[in-house]
Amino acid sequence: MYQGVIMSGFGGQGIISAGILLAYTGLTEGKHVTFFPAYGAEMRGGTANCSVVISSEEIASPVVAFPDTLIVMNEPSLTKFEPSIRKGGLLLINSSLVSGKSKRDDLNIHYIRANEFAEKLGTIKIANMVMIGAYSRITGAISIEGLRKSLKKVFPRARQDILDMDLEALKKGMETV
Repeated sequence: MYQGVIMSGFGGQGIISAGILLAYTGLTEGKHVTFFPAYGAEMRGGTANCSVVISSEEIASPVVAFPDTLIVMNEPSLTKFEPSIRKGGLLLINSSLVSGKSKRDDLNIHYIRANEFAEKLGTIKIANMVMIGAYSRITGAISIEGLRKSLKKVFPRARQDILDMDLEALKKGMETV
């Protein structure tokens, strides 16, 4: 099993945090992982993306040039990264913020109203977790149980009510696909 993932959006959408959660969960589930963040100059409000590789075999490079999965949280991310997805790959689009549609017909595409679902759960800050839940359900690369266990380790200073909302967002993401 090999999953090269790129997750991208605006700074402040929890892109890097979600990538860390993916990588940590894969690690705790006995997989080989890499995590490679990239920040725009402005940080909050600028662009942010990260590459995560989750594999059952050793990983040669943390660079994901042609992702198996692309998770986009905003319109510029779709424009920038969509052409690089492998044929037959997975594209998860936060349709709450991305009005455009994919230009490709060779992908497994899911439009997920992540911000809308997150807001109903209490805050749009957990839209990233909705997307991670959907990713987990579709690919099986990481489990919901692994994500649940990893939340407290990855976010040790988070209050329990926030961790509970994160878990609900993960579950909602799984339900939507």
